[in-house]
Amino acid sequence: MSEPKRLHPAAMIFNTIQAIRQTIFGFLPLVILAVGNDMWIYVIIGASVLAALIIIFSILSWFRYTYQLQEDQIRIHQGILIRKKRTISKHRIQSIDLSQNLIHRILGLTKVQIETAGSDHRIDAALSAVTMAEGKKLHDQLKYKKQVVQEEEVTETTVEAEAVDYPQKKITPKALVIAGSTSGSFGIILGLFGLGFSELESVIPDRFYNNVSEWMFSQAMQVLIIFAIIIFIILWALGILTTLIQYWNFTITRYDKELFITRGGLIEKKQSTIPLKRIQAVGIKETLIRQPLGFATLYVEIASGEIGQNQDMHTLIFPLIRKSQVAAFIQELLPEYHYQTEGMISLPKKSIPYYLFRLGILPFIATIVIAILFFEFAWIPLMVTGLACLYGYFQFQTTGYLLQDQQLMIQSRGGISKDTALVHHKRLQSLKKKQHILHRKQELATLDTAILNKFVGRHLVVRELKVEDVDKIADWYSYRINS
Repeated sequence: MSEPKRLHPAAMIFNTIQAIRQTIFGFLPLVILAVGNDMWIYVIIGASVLAALIIIFSILSWFRYTYQLQEDQIRIHQGILIRKKRTISKHRIQSIDLSQNLIHRILGLTKVQIETAGSDHRIDAALSAVTMAEGKKLHDQLKYKKQVVQEEEVTETTVEAEAVDYPQKKITPKALVIAGSTSGSFGIILGLFGLGFSELESVIPDRFYNNVSEWMFSQAMQVLIIFAIIIFIILWALGILTTLIQYWNFTITRYDKELFITRGGLIEKKQSTIPLKRIQAVGIKETLIRQPLGFATLYVEIASGEIGQNQDMHTLIFPLIRKSQVAAFIQELLPEYHYQTEGMISLPKKSIPYYLFRLGILPFIATIVIAILFFEFAWIPLMVTGLACLYGYFQFQTTGYLLQDQQLMIQSRGGISKDTALVHHKRLQSLKKKQHILHRKQELATLDTAILNKFVGRHLVVRELKVEDVDKIADWYSYRINS
């Protein structure tokens, strides 16, 4: 049993930054109201008092936070006025992740994130700043069982086990550039730029803003087009840079009972583990831009997870891979799953009207209304109706399923992305067969399956399958439900 320890003093900095980040959005409306009037002095005084309170609170929080590592558990004591004591057994720990931001790296520190089997983040733990040696010690002692064998008694079998060449994949800088060029981060940056540009008028003095606006509109159209192209290129480059920073040196390694992922290095570095027993499904996602280029993103659905944290619904295991290499990747790193599209069962042609109707009905109604009120503008919703029906047809073409022994593959198009999910029989939580009166007359049915993932779970739905196909999947599910 070790003695109780405090976090590194740099934890006070991280506590302060986190507290400021949480309060700044509540303080922002007061700053906006103070623009252009004499309220600035009160805003500055209020901000100074708030900053002082945050700093004092961060110091006291650091002083009152201790952790103690024992043989099979870690104990954490925290709280200023109300003391909280938590004990986390190593048998409940699912993953221990180490991450470093820029301040961590400069000071040789790391953040240790401990995630348990539950879905409540309050019973998990995050040590915001410990030395790298201490972080690795916590990881090794809490994640793995102690070896009783002494060095002089190491057997030949142990030596061979240490020399195992585990499967590993690493993304190349070229692939990251392609990933950044085709990712949605460019759209997000463009939206933020547009929002910031629209708010310039309230921040910049009126005279300067009007002069710049008059100069821009007085230029020739060619100059404005060139200026727009330059802005577009800069924002596109920022999207690529964001991806490079986030996924630089992304490496995934398959061990006996877990996937180990490391990424970052330019600004932030992260290490995370994914226990194989928590993987509920493997997914292949192809966005509208990447699909014609033959690229995809690989992810896994993880059971449970932290509620109240800003996390994705699924966990990325490779940012970008050629579609032709997906089968080999899964075979090497996740051999429990199999990916192939040959033999996939597609939807019957009589299901096409359902897909067209679902997406086209609302814009079609809008077309009728606008045609009655404003006939000259009816072509706009009519064009939207055509695009919606075209997308519905693409959904029809994409959707299908494939049964392979213990695995069900479901392919669909959610949003504008093509998504393929590989699910083991034992991971399916439920299966439903749905029919309405038109389905029964045309011998169609909807398949609705559910798996666990972070937060609330995920439903894998295939609409308008043949009844015999749904019954086939239901029999496959029912016959092995007790095995």
